Amino acid sequence: MAPIIQSLLDTDLYKFTMLQVVLHKFPQTHSVYHFRCRNLEDTVYPLTDILDDLNQQLDYLCQLKFKEDELLYLRSLRFIKSDFVDYLELFQLKRRFIKARIDEQGRLDIWVEGPMVQAMMFEIFVLAIVNQLYFTRIRSDQVLAEGERRLQAKIALTQKYQAEQNPEDPPFLVSDFGTRRRYSFAWQKHVIEEFHAAVPNIFRGTSNVLIAKELGITPIGTMAHEFLQAFQALDVRLRDFQKAALETWVQEYRGDLGIALTDVVGMDAFLRDFDLYFAKLFDGLRHDSGDPYEWGDKAYAHYKKLKIDSKTKMLTFSDGLNIEKAWNLHQYFKDRFQVSFGIGTNLTNDLGQKPLNIVLKLVECNGQSVAKISDSPGKTMTDNDTFLAYLRQVFNLAEVE
Repeated sequence: MAPIIQSLLDTDLYKFTMLQVVLHKFPQTHSVYHFRCRNLEDTVYPLTDILDDLNQQLDYLCQLKFKEDELLYLRSLRFIKSDFVDYLELFQLKRRFIKARIDEQGRLDIWVEGPMVQAMMFEIFVLAIVNQLYFTRIRSDQVLAEGERRLQAKIALTQKYQAEQNPEDPPFLVSDFGTRRRYSFAWQKHVIEEFHAAVPNIFRGTSNVLIAKELGITPIGTMAHEFLQAFQALDVRLRDFQKAALETWVQEYRGDLGIALTDVVGMDAFLRDFDLYFAKLFDGLRHDSGDPYEWGDKAYAHYKKLKIDSKTKMLTFSDGLNIEKAWNLHQYFKDRFQVSFGIGTNLTNDLGQKPLNIVLKLVECNGQSVAKISDSPGKTMTDNDTFLAYLRQVFNLAEVE
């Protein structure tokens, strides 16, 4: 079987933006990541069937290095620093840091453990590999034909919305956020090419750095949950971890990449930390769990309380979206905010087969548990319920599950 991942750029931009901060600010941090499939009951066959192929693909992955043209591309991005690209020139994933096996319950089990400057880069690659191995076994011409039919229907719907858009309104902006859940690399690239050709004023970018480079479109991304979670185990009071993470980000990027992720311990707890200082420094907020309308209304009330004009701020939505949901949210918020949308699974893995709901999440940092307390039931993740209870207590959070 040929390598599924053929370039270390075939990952999401926020892996590079987060890695740059980790390298500069806390390079010695040790981390543990754990794989989970949230919808095992929906799989056509057991994920354990792909274990041998997965281990072969991990062998291939750990042979890759950045090519000269890839490093030049990264250097061309304003927020990427030259010493970081120098580090990437030497970068190679180490096979000893990742283990794939079958656990005691007979499930596919993947652990990554090692220096965070290495371990954090496995996530998107591993999820894309698992997806492609799984779906390759159940591929058929009918599946691809159905995927194409659905893709063209989405493009037609987007063109309809474009025609309805009031020229005075803020633009309707959509990007691809679907690398981790994609059907395959070829399908993801096809979807992006089709959308960008049909509606270039709406479809502005992709989180996938390799595809952005190859198609000459904008790579999109700032931070993910793991970045903020890591600060739960760094040298700050647990109560202050969000403020410490946001401050570190500001110091690194000094005005670039100004979209903050809000749901590591829920929106209410985030807003208690997102004071006037941060609200002025950051360009906007990203939604990734909970009711998006309620979330946006809370953001609006918060900016209003701080006497900040919300029309100068961006809300980015990225949780379980499709084109129709994105348009409805745009219509609701367009008079109060700039709005953008990152659509994942519905763009890159909507071919009539049930997508996998898989994650590879940070669960431990420097020997200490970390956790995400989501605004959506089922998305909270930790391997330590005692720490989770303590985190809830520190931030005065009730159970949502």
